[in-house]
Amino acid sequence: MAQEIEKKFLVSGNFKTQITRETRITQGYLSSIPERTVRARIKGDKGFLTIKGIGNASGASRYEWEREIPVTEAKELLEICEPGVIDKTRFIVPEASGLKFEVDEFYGDNEGLTVAEIELPTEDHPFNKPNWLGEEVTGDSRFYNSMLMKNPFKNW
Repeated sequence: MAQEIEKKFLVSGNFKTQITRETRITQGYLSSIPERTVRARIKGDKGFLTIKGIGNASGASRYEWEREIPVTEAKELLEICEPGVIDKTRFIVPEASGLKFEVDEFYGDNEGLTVAEIELPTEDHPFNKPNWLGEEVTGDSRFYNSMLMKNPFKNW
């Protein structure tokens, strides 16, 4: 079983001088219940189908299964997703020890929200926290993309 371990933070400073790559992402949810989310995503010119399980007690670790699918199929799946689409740009920012931050800048109903995630090999793996990294929100379900489509940032 594939486990995803990540920590999530608000962004409170300028990270854009350190970007090495950026990609536009559009995604929707075929199922957004906490026990299992099923997501269709268009990332750049590729399509993906992702299933995620419920997180552990800390919210940092959960099952994740993802497969690339033709972008035409991803577009078809987006048509039958639950209401609310996530639209964002993902920026890749290297971390000093060789890991990377994925920084998502949201648009539409989530405009003004910028969140950074870092995938780790273990929950207690050390990493360098740059000065633009703000409050940790790992495990705070309000910041899950599947929740942002139901209760967008503009409503907070």
